Amino acid sequence: MGVQSSQPAKKQAQETDVNDDLVVEASGVVKIYHTGTVDVEALRGVDLSVQRGEMVAIMGPSGSGKTTLLNCLSGLDTADQGQIWIEGVSLPEMTDKERTAYRARRMGFVFQFYNLLPVLSAVENVELPLLVSGVRLGEARNRALEALEQVGLGPRANHRPAELSGGERQRTTIARALVNRPALVWADEPTGDLDSETANEIVNVLVDLNREQQLTFILVTHDQSVGDRCGRIVRMRDGLVEDQQPEKVPEG
Repeated sequence: MGVQSSQPAKKQAQETDVNDDLVVEASGVVKIYHTGTVDVEALRGVDLSVQRGEMVAIMGPSGSGKTTLLNCLSGLDTADQGQIWIEGVSLPEMTDKERTAYRARRMGFVFQFYNLLPVLSAVENVELPLLVSGVRLGEARNRALEALEQVGLGPRANHRPAELSGGERQRTTIARALVNRPALVWADEPTGDLDSETANEIVNVLVDLNREQQLTFILVTHDQSVGDRCGRIVRMRDGLVEDQQPEKVPEG
């Protein structure tokens, strides 16, 4: 009983230790998908560490385990084996409810497809996660407008998704990822649905946020030009980390 009663306090202490250099630390992460009579080992013992303020691209051929790794590290999916710590907090030791609450407080997500509600304006889409978390309307609106300004979309705050370009929609999703002031942002193919010019604009936004705010980004991409803009590339193949480039300053 003594160990159980002390665990929440320990987690809270680790969670608020924002000076810890390591934002992500993973060891021996395994994920197996059971498909009928065949077991597919999507991750085969992955080790990965990410420092606070890094911008890391995870790259590799289709089926290499990139998105599976992102999902397991962020708690969207559960690893079958291994340890995962986010800001010193052990994800495997959390309940589903605790993981959901932690993601809402400390993580942001950007996906290839925008997942914006068409009946809401840009600012309403951005403030929605805050309202769901219990933030008061006035504060949520101010923070949403601030996030839209950060991505250069302030003048378009009252436009609905159908009135926005593809790049503006993705900027809206980035603002939504920023609105809870996260410790890190996960991005899965954030430029995959965009033309090359618009994709370059979106990467510029991410690089600027990384440089100016020291915001940590971990993104999955198949686009080498996107990977080259990041501070480090982690290459995967067959469920394993194949190699990692040394950390560098993200290209402007």
